[in-house]
Amino acid sequence: MRLYAVVAAGGFRRHATYRVATAAGVFTNTVFGFILAYTFTALWDERPQLGGYDLSQALTYVWLGQALLMTAALMGGGFESELMERIRTGDIAIDLYRPADLQFFWLAGDLGRAAFHLIGRGVVPMAAGALAFDLALPANPFVWAAFLVAVALGVVVSFAIRFLVALSAFWLLDGAGVAQITWLVGLFFSGMVLPLTLFPGGLGALAQALPWSALLQIPADVFLGKHTGWDLVRAYGFQLGWAAVLLTAGRLLQSVATRRVVVQGG
Repeated sequence: MRLYAVVAAGGFRRHATYRVATAAGVFTNTVFGFILAYTFTALWDERPQLGGYDLSQALTYVWLGQALLMTAALMGGGFESELMERIRTGDIAIDLYRPADLQFFWLAGDLGRAAFHLIGRGVVPMAAGALAFDLALPANPFVWAAFLVAVALGVVVSFAIRFLVALSAFWLLDGAGVAQITWLVGLFFSGMVLPLTLFPGGLGALAQALPWSALLQIPADVFLGKHTGWDLVRAYGFQLGWAAVLLTAGRLLQSVATRRVVVQGG
């Protein structure tokens, strides 16, 4: 466990070195936050309580989305490009012979990356939104803690999805196309474009049942007090369930890929 803690800390420090990129990202997230906030304001003025949110909650949702955009890697930017490149060049063989589990190794690094982006690219846009708009910020410290747990679980689900995408490079050689499709689907079904509660009928039910809803929709609803008591437990269970399924799928795919590397190496 100490090894993975060191890897996670290294992931945090690694991304902390890109100070100019972080400042540019903060600026971009803040600008887009204002654009979306005014768009949502116009929409909620016409349709109050749309999707079960009042205007203050809808605006809070906007700024949470900007805070979690890079934290949950909704548009990529995590480890997957590096892992796909190592598979393409054959350097993955070195990783497989290391005294560390491949999946846990990359997960630890991604958790460090997510922690940095939550602080480095999440706090400032959220603070800017709170200063400019009347946001529904929880007064109860337990809600903040529950939100952080939901964010952590969402990051694990995000990692599990992207790990599967990266492993596709074993068979496709270049998994960039799969990654781009996954990012587009993730943006739509995570609730980044619009809250999933606005989706009609069967589409809404499907969207909320897919794993991408664990990345933004569930953490946002926890923050807004939509999940309390046993409903909060069910929300965590949903995230944990998808994390377990996807991580298991990744481990099975990793085993198949490892055998392939061993056979080819032999």
